Amino acid sequence: MSLFFLSCFVIGAVVLLLQVVLGAFGADGHVEASHEIGHEGLDLLSVRALAAGAGFFGLAGYAAQRSLGAVAGVAAGLVAGTAAAYSIARLMRGMRRLEVDKSFDINRAIGVQGRVHLGIPASRSGAGKVHLIVHDRLMELDAVTTGPEIASGSDVLVTDVVSSDTVVVAHAQPLLSEISDVQ
Repeated sequence: MSLFFLSCFVIGAVVLLLQVVLGAFGADGHVEASHEIGHEGLDLLSVRALAAGAGFFGLAGYAAQRSLGAVAGVAAGLVAGTAAAYSIARLMRGMRRLEVDKSFDINRAIGVQGRVHLGIPASRSGAGKVHLIVHDRLMELDAVTTGPEIASGSDVLVTDVVSSDTVVVAHAQPLLSEISDVQ
């Protein structure tokens, strides 16, 4: 039984060590996972989780078997292996969450409603400021309009993007009333 536990430990440790070494050279087989289904779940069947589980199963099982017997060794190994696999799966899920791109993409502002902070001159004759919530963040952007002047405090709708920090806006109420008139 000792040979079985030691074999599990050695196999798990070697696989984890290979993944660390290969990962240092960028050859760990990591695939871009930002759009995979189940990206947020725990992957208990990943190579890392299984290797950690096998390694800790073998280590804890060997130690418990030597002092308490084979049945205690299997029980201790199962507890330690399951805990290690679960811990590695949670750690990897946390690391995948860090890979999510939360950088600001101004094109996502199109269609977003906001409020004018600094009045916007008519017919693109100057820029004002608007406050928008984009990517769950409050953003202050430069804004122009193709229509009449828009006063501070007015609700607006982003209709287009001019540059990386400037949007085109229109009054929100007239647009919404035109939609309801059509229906």
